[in-house]
Amino acid sequence: MRLRLRSPRQLAKTLLAAARRDQSEVAEYLEAKPEEWGALADATPGDAADILEQLAEEKAAELLADLGPLEAAEVLEEIAPELAAELIDEVPLTNLAAALNEMPAEAAADLVGEFDTDLVEDVLAAMTDHAEQEVRELLVYPADSAGGLMITEIASLPLGLTTGEAIERIRQLSDEYEDLSYVYVIDDEHKLQGVLSFRDLVFKRPGSPLADVMVAPIAVTALTDREEVAELCQRYHLFGIPVTDRHGVLLGMVTTDAVIEAVQDEASEDFAAAVGAGVGETVYTDVGKSFRMRAPWLLVNLFLALIVAWVIEQQTGLISREPVLAALMPVIALLGGNGGNQSLAVMIRSLATDDVPGTQVPAILARQAGVGLLNGLLLAVAAGTLTYILLTAEVFTSGSDPILVAIAVGIATLANLVIATVAGAGIPLILRRLGLDPALASSIFVTLITDVVGFGGFLLVANLLL
Repeated sequence: MRLRLRSPRQLAKTLLAAARRDQSEVAEYLEAKPEEWGALADATPGDAADILEQLAEEKAAELLADLGPLEAAEVLEEIAPELAAELIDEVPLTNLAAALNEMPAEAAADLVGEFDTDLVEDVLAAMTDHAEQEVRELLVYPADSAGGLMITEIASLPLGLTTGEAIERIRQLSDEYEDLSYVYVIDDEHKLQGVLSFRDLVFKRPGSPLADVMVAPIAVTALTDREEVAELCQRYHLFGIPVTDRHGVLLGMVTTDAVIEAVQDEASEDFAAAVGAGVGETVYTDVGKSFRMRAPWLLVNLFLALIVAWVIEQQTGLISREPVLAALMPVIALLGGNGGNQSLAVMIRSLATDDVPGTQVPAILARQAGVGLLNGLLLAVAAGTLTYILLTAEVFTSGSDPILVAIAVGIATLANLVIATVAGAGIPLILRRLGLDPALASSIFVTLITDVVGFGGFLLVANLLL
């Protein structure tokens, strides 16, 4: 494999495309060109991470081990923690610990949190005392809490300074911190007192007390759920939010990037929960753990499916007399299922952003019923008309009047759409009222309702008309 490229970015782009075609060829090239690999990882760690993700774990781990601690740390930061945890099994412990020492404490904690329990202590013991302590302090917080999202390297000033002294200290802090969007004010016990207003700081007289140029902070505790953190940042248009312990001691700050990532994670977890998959499960989750997450809801699904089967079994005589009904039943259920899941998705998204106050629930359900009614009328006419055409053209065969069969299809479609749309909006609200996650397997319950109404309701109407 020969490459004549000038910049690491060009090299990375070419290697990534080549790795998708033949990963072994790219691995061999990088092993033979360690200086190019090192330069690429140093200049564009994100691109280097993308390349490693395309390679076999063993080869990727070898290339990662070939990097210096700082370069390896920057590359590891760009890899999803779940996948990075898979790679480190092949990386020597000393190399891994050296890389973790160079990573920001919050990034190192995210990665260590994905390790197997028996490996965590070995890795922490191999790290420097300072880095180990910082990581241990962060590991006590749940990953979906403010403490699990915060960065600990933040700028702060003591309350006793004057504005002139504060300006001079901020100049010094600019060499230590890349981001000075917020500078917090703390007292002698490190308790959060306020956040600096840079505008007031510049225009105040140099001898004014710092308390005159700070504003009351909007803060959260380390155990605050990430949903509440995201809501506060959105409501007050914050670029970051300070995190304290229960005594008000400043611990860190949740940045905008962390909030955005948290919102994305929350949305993906809600989607997984709605269909009964494991919350927090990824494609890299251990097989046994994935099994334990999914199996209970699949068993629930089996039980609910048997209810649907029982409903159908009660009308076997009618189906034997009119076999065409067996072909039409899934159509009714499918239309209702789609309508219900549309309503479910809208409701879960609204609940996730806390846009559903209790006083608005009746109006919201009425609005969803209206949507279901309009969609139901449209689809009832369409489904009934198409059924009549197919029956008269003898594509479907029936011993009954095609008009009556078409009417039965139309009535069942209308009823199922209305009920499914209301159920899709109502089930998450019921779960929330019970104190459960509104997304918790909601799709399974919506499917049960649409299948029971779609199959059973259709057969009931058909029995009355035919």
